[in-house]
Amino acid sequence: MNSEFTVAVHCLLFLDNKEEQMANSEQIACSVATHPARVRKVLSSLRKHGLVTTKEGVGGGYQLNTELARVTLGDLYRMFARGSLHPGWCSGSEESTCQVSSNMHTVMDRIFTGGEQRLESYFDELSLSEVKRMLDETDSQAGREHCTGKYKDMKDLLEARKAQGGVLR
Repeated sequence: MNSEFTVAVHCLLFLDNKEEQMANSEQIACSVATHPARVRKVLSSLRKHGLVTTKEGVGGGYQLNTELARVTLGDLYRMFARGSLHPGWCSGSEESTCQVSSNMHTVMDRIFTGGEQRLESYFDELSLSEVKRMLDETDSQAGREHCTGKYKDMKDLLEARKAQGGVLR
């Protein structure tokens, strides 16, 4: 599975915590722990699907444009990762006289297709509000608070980590 799927889930949950405020790609990237350009690529797709809105200029950024309960992991999987269970290459050769070699691609394709259908069905049962509930439950056990974009960019985050001996709580 590609990481854009997870980045998309992360972005939408982060934006939900921002409520009425906009978040820029630096702030979101800081939470995701990746480069802002990668976040912008994912957010561009989310915008095209109507899940986020954007505002350019000073004070601009991204804002959630839907309720978490209306979006499932299945929706995001189909946007960002459909087909990712299928390997790019499969062993064997259909021209081979060997039974294993000549049939491996067909059999494995059926297996991966079935796995993908089951995964999509499972993901369709999980809305982002359910994922948020899971995060909140895990967070309360760990004693953490909601992420609010405390660090303005990666440099700010790294400086805070360094000042605290490499660990942030």
